[in-house]
Amino acid sequence: MARTTKSQWEFGDLLTPSVPTPLPLAPPIRKILSVGDFTLQIKRSLERDFATVWVTGEVSNLRAQPSGHLYFVLKDNQAQLSCVLFRGQTVAEKSQLRDGVQVILGGDLTVYESRGQYQLRVIQVELQGAGALQAAFERLKARLSGEGLFDPGRKRLIPRYPKRVGIVTSASTAALRDVIHVLSRRAGGMEVILSPCRVQGKGAESEIAMAIDRLNAWSSPASPIDVILVTRGGGSIEDLWCFNEEVVARAIVRSRIPVVSAVGHEIDFTIADFAADLRAATPSAAAELLTEGYMAASESVGRARRRLSLWTSGQVRQRSERLEMAARRLARAHPQRVAEEKSQLLDDLRLRLSESWRSGSQAHHQELADWVRRLAAVRPQAYLERSASHERDLRRRLVSTVEKSIHFHQSHFRRLADTLRTLSPKSVLDRGYSITQNADTGEVVRKADQVQPGCRIRTLLAVGNIESVIELQSRDET
Repeated sequence: MARTTKSQWEFGDLLTPSVPTPLPLAPPIRKILSVGDFTLQIKRSLERDFATVWVTGEVSNLRAQPSGHLYFVLKDNQAQLSCVLFRGQTVAEKSQLRDGVQVILGGDLTVYESRGQYQLRVIQVELQGAGALQAAFERLKARLSGEGLFDPGRKRLIPRYPKRVGIVTSASTAALRDVIHVLSRRAGGMEVILSPCRVQGKGAESEIAMAIDRLNAWSSPASPIDVILVTRGGGSIEDLWCFNEEVVARAIVRSRIPVVSAVGHEIDFTIADFAADLRAATPSAAAELLTEGYMAASESVGRARRRLSLWTSGQVRQRSERLEMAARRLARAHPQRVAEEKSQLLDDLRLRLSESWRSGSQAHHQELADWVRRLAAVRPQAYLERSASHERDLRRRLVSTVEKSIHFHQSHFRRLADTLRTLSPKSVLDRGYSITQNADTGEVVRKADQVQPGCRIRTLLAVGNIESVIELQSRDET
């Protein structure tokens, strides 16, 4: 307790003592942490308090690293959360992650100590809204395709001229009005049977399947339904989802009647489209496909009608012209006058023929006489005699020419032989000369320095040869 002094009572009320002055407090004891220790405490606290959490938002800034890890941001209008999906984590919808997709993520909160950043370690992914429906669509499509429901070989041909068409849709849809309008305009005699059902909302898929089965039950050999059209107008994926149900696909596949699917707009594809025997982009396009045969036949008949009309007009015009020309000719020439002219022409032709025959006969007789005179002048015997004389003359000339040629060549041969004898080494030897050769090599010795003492030489004479050995060699060089 603080003590008081005398001065504290001098000016104040004796009954009310003054407030004692407090003693100063001791400074608090500070605990200083390193950044790593502080981050570690936060990490432990977060991982303890947020062991498992579920967060929804939109995927943004998705990055796939070479390590196989996925990093992205989950955001909404108020905040964003860093997320990581490690490579070794098995997640069913991992392939569906992309920027802009709404998802629900399950995982635990952790802190990346190197950056001091908290993040969600993702262990589960669920798609939301259209993304979830699209994933379900792809799974069902893959399963039914694996069963062979979409095989092209299973699908049947649509009749080219259907007489009765069964339509599966709601009685109040604009698609039905469009289809009926196109059918009545392009094929007015076609009969339409409506099998009504809901085409949107919970349970609509069962009604669609029942409507298809109902048309198959109504069809009979006596009054068959040629084709079934399953249709509705456009809408969101949620609006069209009843056509993506398995029960509808199996109803289409088991239908005995060929099925045409026309659901939504051109960009919309449903499981019903893949299961159907034919897919049309829109309800109106489906009606045009069903009446294509009628329109082609109508156009063909129209073209034939136009061709027949043109041909008939041409024939009538041509026959009219011929009839008019005949009438003009008939008016110009009376039948009796024509007959008289033809008779006169016949007489003229008969006369011309007779004159032609006479002149031709005379010409042939004259030509025959000329040939007889020419043959008599030729006389084959004289021709043969002239030919024999000519042949004898040719023979004499040939013999003379051959003899002259032989004499010429014999004389030329003798001259060549004399020249050869004159140039032959044998004739030189006959005049007393000799040829000396090296007996070992056969080389002709022309100079003394070509042989050495002891070398054998051979001397060729006009008759015979002499072999000798060099004992002493004398060189006379001039």
